[in-house]
Amino acid sequence: MGTTEFVYNNKIHVAMKVSLFQANYGQDPRIGFEGRKKGKYEATEKFVKKIKKIQEKAKAVIEKAQEKMKKFTNIR
Repeated sequence: MGTTEFVYNNKIHVAMKVSLFQANYGQDPRIGFEGRKKGKYEATEKFVKKIKKIQEKAKAVIEKAQEKMKKFTNIR
């Protein structure tokens, strides 16, 4: 992944309050120089719920934006 793509995907989306990377994968990307976390990893069920919640919020934000665009497009 190039630097520009990394920065874009890691930027916090204003409406969603999470990055595109986090919306897709449920975690922040590893930059490559931080150590691995010790201890237990998140439970799979908890991880899936977290991803679904982020994706539902993203879907709602996109639908709201589409409705606004549709409203203004139909004004003639």
